[in-house]
Amino acid sequence: MQTLPIDDSAPETIVQVSSAPTLVDTSWVRNVTDLVAERSRTSPSHIAFERPPSDQSASGAWRQVTTIDFVDQVSKIAKGLIASGVQPGDAVMIVASTQYLWAVVDFAALFAGAIVVPMYETATAAQMRVILSDMQPKVAFVGDIETAERLETVCVSVRQQPQFFVLDECARETAHPSVRGLLELADRGRAVEEQELQTRRMRAGLEDVATVVYTSGTTGDPKGALITHGNLVGQVLNTAAAYQEVVKEDGNTILFLPLTHVLGRALQLICVAKGMRVAHLANPKEVVPALSQLRPTFLVVVPRVLEKIRGAAAAAAREKRIEMVWQAAQHTAVEWGRHLEDHDQGHKSSANLNLRLRRWVFDKVFYRRLRRVMGDQIEYLLSGAATLDPELSLFFRGIGVPVIEGYGLTETTAPLVGGRPGNLRAGTVGTPLPGNTVAISSTGEVLAKGVGVFAGYYRSEQDADAFFEGYFRTGDLGSIDETGSLTLRGRAKNVIVTSTGRTISSEPWELAVEAEECVAHAVLIGTDRPYLVGIAIIENELATHIDRDTERSAKPQTNTSTDSIQLCHDQMLLRRVDAAIERANELLVPADRAKRWQTIMLSPDQLEKWVTPTMKLKRGALITALEPMLDELYR
Repeated sequence: MQTLPIDDSAPETIVQVSSAPTLVDTSWVRNVTDLVAERSRTSPSHIAFERPPSDQSASGAWRQVTTIDFVDQVSKIAKGLIASGVQPGDAVMIVASTQYLWAVVDFAALFAGAIVVPMYETATAAQMRVILSDMQPKVAFVGDIETAERLETVCVSVRQQPQFFVLDECARETAHPSVRGLLELADRGRAVEEQELQTRRMRAGLEDVATVVYTSGTTGDPKGALITHGNLVGQVLNTAAAYQEVVKEDGNTILFLPLTHVLGRALQLICVAKGMRVAHLANPKEVVPALSQLRPTFLVVVPRVLEKIRGAAAAAAREKRIEMVWQAAQHTAVEWGRHLEDHDQGHKSSANLNLRLRRWVFDKVFYRRLRRVMGDQIEYLLSGAATLDPELSLFFRGIGVPVIEGYGLTETTAPLVGGRPGNLRAGTVGTPLPGNTVAISSTGEVLAKGVGVFAGYYRSEQDADAFFEGYFRTGDLGSIDETGSLTLRGRAKNVIVTSTGRTISSEPWELAVEAEECVAHAVLIGTDRPYLVGIAIIENELATHIDRDTERSAKPQTNTSTDSIQLCHDQMLLRRVDAAIERANELLVPADRAKRWQTIMLSPDQLEKWVTPTMKLKRGALITALEPMLDELYR
């Protein structure tokens, strides 16, 4: 499947379709605020959120927030927005890290009839300028004063003057003269009557825009996706109905994905609507210590998180000089995961006694400890935002933590397809969620329509190339099998067309190289070139955990720096990367292999420059930065 024969001269047609009917009648819902209002009416005392300890100590007790207390806080802030002059349809911007108060001001803006516009704190001035010019927000919520100052500078350049409020519920004033705290905003709303709030809350209909979410993108200016109340309501209620084993009142989760991203926000809304407890953490590094306290039943992760968990276990095994035993445990977990998957598909073959015995032993030695690290209550993981290595999926299922793979985009209001409990298949991202349809065009592109597909872009001229015969063009390549499951083949824009005319998907090679635990990202390059070359990126933090020939858990050797990109000269690391690339090459036909390659090293802070907030590599920007290195590879 690596070579993609695409006939650009033939008219584009739809060649495959997979669809799922809606499961839920949404006619009773006026807009998305009804979901939380109804929950408050039926289950006011249910715990909706858990907040970090007020003293910020790791051992402190997390504070619980009931549904009615949450709605009360939302209403006070909503009244403050109304008193501050926010009108129906006005834009309210949120620029802050993932936290409980993000949820409060998000719902408060919707209660006030406003349109919510989230923006990443890491947005560049140019990206801020595009969003501010489009949306002209009346109010901007920020996570800290530094963010407010950056945003204010850009606001001046585009002649915008939003009111700034920092996400501090105990402050009226701040050290910055233009920034106020949430306490002052709530005080302003005291004069607003409850009836006025309810009138404002019920004003929007399902066809009205609820939020404009700008694609983080890897190239070009951000594009504002118009997501309606109907998109959110349809996706939330139908997705919850499809995953009743996962989304339930006695379940809980930790959200550490950016709430600026539509996936984190949609998941939060599903949880609030269905009573699943939510805890927020802004720093992913704080998640592991919190797992033992909160003991979540469900987590949303990106594949790199799973790779790091498995890599940490491998490093611990090397430290204890039982690496060979760990390797056997890994193989057994994958084998057991494959057995469970076969059972899902109705195959009657039973695991042999040897496999069952190995699985029992390794469960006591390794798997149980891994589950304990994750809180010991995880029933399912959801992996999204990037392609998951099928063997990694089978490994986690084999240790007793099934991974649901899903796929969606900002423009589909996050989840479009997903695996289902009891029918998980590693290597596919599942079947369409209720109310959605997925199609494949004759060019191999994945197309989408349904309850979650957005109303179009804020700048309507960007819609011209975004749709085909009523379907949204995702820009991803894929295929649909006989069960209706979607398998992704990479991004269309990442397809390489060499100077010899050969069309190649880079993703199979990249995923194979990234299976090496010290490789954070791999990039295959060759457009308009006679052959393919590869770049392997090592994250310094991972490299410190790799065992060496002469010393254990040592730091990597000093590397040559070119601007902010370090060339790797550590011979042990180079041997591991070279072996990984040789293995990847062996999986492909000769013309699809990397002929030459280079290995670079980046610190976690440097790596952030080259990835989006959802850990997708900014390929174009990185390739541009690496041009001198690439010229050397093609000499």
